[in-house]
Amino acid sequence: MSSTSAGFTIGQLARRTGLSARTIRFWSDSGLVPAGRSAGGYRLYDAAAVARLELVQTLRELGLGLDQVRAVLARADTVAEVAAAQVAALDAEIRTLRLRRAVLSTVAERGSTIEETLLMHRLARLSARERQQIIDDFVAEVVEGIDPDGPAMGIAENMRRLPELPDDPAPEQVDAWIELGELVADEDFRRRVREMAVAGSAGAGEPPSGPDPRAVTEHVGRALDEGVTPGSAAGRAVLDRIVPPDTPAAERARLRKTLETFTDARVERYWHLMAMIKGDPPPPAGVPAYEWLIEALRASGG
Repeated sequence: MSSTSAGFTIGQLARRTGLSARTIRFWSDSGLVPAGRSAGGYRLYDAAAVARLELVQTLRELGLGLDQVRAVLARADTVAEVAAAQVAALDAEIRTLRLRRAVLSTVAERGSTIEETLLMHRLARLSARERQQIIDDFVAEVVEGIDPDGPAMGIAENMRRLPELPDDPAPEQVDAWIELGELVADEDFRRRVREMAVAGSAGAGEPPSGPDPRAVTEHVGRALDEGVTPGSAAGRAVLDRIVPPDTPAAERARLRKTLETFTDARVERYWHLMAMIKGDPPPPAGVPAYEWLIEALRASGG
């Protein structure tokens, strides 16, 4: 545009588009909307520049950055390509906002302290890849040096399969992820899982003559419901239905130690939290029954 061409001034464009004169001047200085000059040195914009300004305004209102706008204007990318990329970015932002909303709901329901709120926000804002990396690091630590073909590795692989939080997670799913993140960060928990993995890899798992899980669930479950204590006469009768009465004390002791090695409420909680994140109901708790059985074996001299 020549300095003598008729055109629109910045003030006229501002009134026409609703943009501020400062914004139009900035876009001009950035090379997005070229301007000519009047004889007095004022910027003037012709019809083509006005159309270009309106396109820039539309693209900016859609959320595109200046580099993306510049690429569209230079025909490096089509509007459709840039719009598709922007949709993906908006989807990611929406997921983040939904997750933050769920975290705030959890904070409100918990009455959390400032420290808990900061921790929950830090854990919940992680990307899916970052959440998975936390679990991968945890599993890698607890199985380090263990036979890759051993039975412990199959369990470890299942522990690694962290379900993704949905785009619009329920508060209990966010709460479950936060608790899981806290759990795997606990050094005592990591040592305990490592102990179980090493014992399982060394062949110290439950022997073939060990208690039938169905019998434990049936008989001990009923004993727990009825308030039967492990060291009572009634408790000994329940134990006899699971472990033959003539089992030697040494064998009872070995069985008790094995059960102690592989029974941990926090490990069971890990699996329950994984189910909750997935949106599935957690399975019934089995640890209380085995803790009862351990005490019954101890009381019987095992």
